[in-house]
This record gives sequence, C-alpha cells and structure tokens, in this order.
Amino acid sequence: MKARLVFLGRLEELAGLPFEDLAASAPLDWTGVLGWLGDRHSAELAAAVDGEKVKVALNGALVADKRGLVVADGDEIAFLPPVSGG
Repeated sequence: MKARLVFLGRLEELAGLPFEDLAASAPLDWTGVLGWLGDRHSAELAAAVDGEKVKVALNGALVADKRGLVVADGDEIAFLPPVSGG
C-alpha cells in the first residue's frame, strides 16, 4: 500500500519536505499514521499533526474526524495547519 502525505505551512518545516510517500503492508488507521510519522520524522511532527488545530484532507476533501481516518492504497493525505495572516 502506498499513499502520499502532504505537509503544509509549519508542518513542512517540521517534516523537512513538502510531501512524502508512505509505504505500508496494509491500510493504516490514524494511530498507524502517527506512529509512522513519529518513527520516520519526529514525535514533535506527530504531536503537531495530531493537535486539534491541524485539519486533515483525504483526497482533497476535509475529514470531519481524523481519528477515524483509514489510509488506503493511492490516497493523498494533506495536513493543514491553522493559518494566520494580516
């Protein structure tokens, strides 16, 4: 199973890259995604993504409850941090 993870804003800085392809032997639930991020990058990135303010989009559509997410083959998961501006 392969999926693409897209990091936007501050999350791109924490990850050190704008996107990454995730490879796993089976679909991953939210806990699996966080574990993969923590193993591959840092606990700080995993914690930031899991925070209340970070939204998640699955194949371009916002996910209402990211804790219920299941990532399947070919999916694109985008992590959207809060935006500030002026």
